[in-house]
Amino acid sequence: MLRLGLNIDHVATIRNARGGAHPDPVRAAAVAQSAGADGITIHLREDRRHIRDGDLEAIRSATRLPINLEMAATDEMAEIAERFKPHAACLVPEKREERTTEGGLDVAGLHNTIAPIVRRLKDAGCRVSLFIEPDPVQIAVAEVLGAPVVELHTGRYAELWLEGDEAGVARELARLQDAAREAVRRGIEPHAGHGLTFDNVKPVAAIAELAELNIGHFLIGEAIFTGLETAVKRMRALMDEARAEKVA
Repeated sequence: MLRLGLNIDHVATIRNARGGAHPDPVRAAAVAQSAGADGITIHLREDRRHIRDGDLEAIRSATRLPINLEMAATDEMAEIAERFKPHAACLVPEKREERTTEGGLDVAGLHNTIAPIVRRLKDAGCRVSLFIEPDPVQIAVAEVLGAPVVELHTGRYAELWLEGDEAGVARELARLQDAAREAVRRGIEPHAGHGLTFDNVKPVAAIAELAELNIGHFLIGEAIFTGLETAVKRMRALMDEARAEKVA
C-alpha cells in the first residue's frame, strides 16, 4: 500500500501567527494517526517559522506514527537530529526568504557539503532521505551518498496542473515515473511530494514504484472547511483508488 505522510508544519504556522498554543500541532499528529495517515512529517526550519524545537518531543509523545524530520543540511540541524533521532531525516534545500521549498536539493552540486551530514544522520540511526528533482543525475548521486530514500519534488507537476497545461503535465508525470523506476533500479526507495491535492494526486499515486507521498499544506488548508480527519481520510481513499485502478 502507498503510504501517506502528513506534514503538519502549517498547523504550527497558524499557531505562530498569533502566538500562544493554538492550534496545537501535537493534536494534529494525534488526529493524523486516527484518520489513517502512515507517518508525520515536520520541517524544523532554521528560522523556526512554524515547527519549533519544543514541538519535536511533544509531537513524538502524541503518536505512534514514524516521524520524518525535514531539515537543512547544516551542522545545527544535524546536531538536533542526532539528539532527537527521528525515524527518518529528509535533507531539503532551504532559503530564509522563500515562502515554501522551491525545488529539489542539488545533491550533485553540493555533494561535499551533504556527504558528511548524511554520514552523521546514518550513524545516529536515521533513515536518510534526499528531497530532489526527478532527475537521473541527482538519483545517481543519491546512490553514491548512500541515501536509502529519495523524495521526488512534484512541485513542477502541480504548477503545470494548475495552469491546465495537459502536455506539460504528461511530460512531468513521465519524468516522475522514470525517476521512480531509476531509483528502484539503484536500490533506493522513491517517495514524492509537494503541491499535491485531491485533484492532482491520483496520477502520481498510480506510479507503482512510489512507496510514500508526503502531503501537508493542502490538507491543512482543507481541514479548515472539512476537518483534518475528513481531509486525511479522503486523500487516503484517493491514493488507494489510484493504486486499485492501476492494478485493474
